[in-house]
Amino acid sequence: MEKPTPKNDEATAAGDRIKDSAQQIWLAGLGAFAKAQQEGSKVFESLVKDGAGMQKKTQQAAEETLAQAQARMSGFANEFGAKAVGQWGKLENIFEERVAKALEKIGVPSAAEIQALKARVTELEARLASQSPAGSAPHPARKTAATRKADEAPAKKPSRRRPKL
Repeated sequence: MEKPTPKNDEATAAGDRIKDSAQQIWLAGLGAFAKAQQEGSKVFESLVKDGAGMQKKTQQAAEETLAQAQARMSGFANEFGAKAVGQWGKLENIFEERVAKALEKIGVPSAAEIQALKARVTELEARLASQSPAGSAPHPARKTAATRKADEAPAKKPSRRRPKL
């Protein structure tokens, strides 16, 4: 048999300490497991309660954020609507100007020109009425070729068809 040496004693002592330490860790784990089994339902209920509280807080925060976003969107919508109305008015003015230019190019008189002509005709009729003798009838309007043809055309004969019953 070998004689124990100081190195062998140290190695054996270190091994024993590691065994003891591992044994204590194992026992601590078993103790934690046993305690968790005994108090497991209490811990679970506590976690559920904490989770419910956290859910309420996050839900309130989400609702506040949503309300703020809706307020911003409402303000944006109002601003956008006002801008859209302004742009629509500009677009309408541009359209009216272009239509007026197109009508002018093809020779269609504007509303202002027609009003001016009406006023002038009324003024001329008044002058004629004041210059003509009181008992004389006004001059008939000149007939155009189309109105003369309509006057000369024979009257249409009534239809001899029987009405359907």
